[in-house]
Amino acid sequence: MSVQTSTAETVAIGILRRHGGLLRTSQAIALGIHPRTWYSLRDSGAVVPVTRGVYRLADLPPLSAPDLIAVALRAPQAVVCLISALAFHEITTQIPHEVSIALPRLVRQPRIQHPPVRVFRYSGACLVEGVETHTIDGVTVRVFNPAKTVADCFKFRNKIGLEVALEALRFCLERKGTKPDGVLRYARVCRVEKIMLPYLEAIWS
Repeated sequence: MSVQTSTAETVAIGILRRHGGLLRTSQAIALGIHPRTWYSLRDSGAVVPVTRGVYRLADLPPLSAPDLIAVALRAPQAVVCLISALAFHEITTQIPHEVSIALPRLVRQPRIQHPPVRVFRYSGACLVEGVETHTIDGVTVRVFNPAKTVADCFKFRNKIGLEVALEALRFCLERKGTKPDGVLRYARVCRVEKIMLPYLEAIWS
């Protein structure tokens, strides 16, 4: 029996490796891994949880962005936004203590125990413009680009602080080489062009 179990686990680990070392429990079973084998791998520590229902091989290098990956797996329709996106693009001195995500107004907030998540409701062009897709440790993560994120920060300045938005604008221009027109494009989408323009002129002049 022990030989059979060992063989089954070896086969299961091979399946995991062929899929990037990360699978949902439902995916693992659909790929032919017996539930008993899957839970044996979990109980032995051969696989470790990334988020609820998703496991990863324990011998892989640590995840480079575990919080973003966990949220992307639990809420694939979400877009990383505001301070979390600023940190991702390295255009802020703020340290995120939660993952900020954009969701359509009528989509239910995902149940994520960890990490802490803060949901911002977007609609129309504000939700679809400026979305980048990044592959992080084999997981697809959707993030607003730097210029769109800056415009969002001005749109939500009353919630995150005007000083955060101003710092992001300056860093976006200096560190990312973004031109004023690139920022203004998204300012129009977010309907904050009149608010941003004086600050943009002051920084760029």
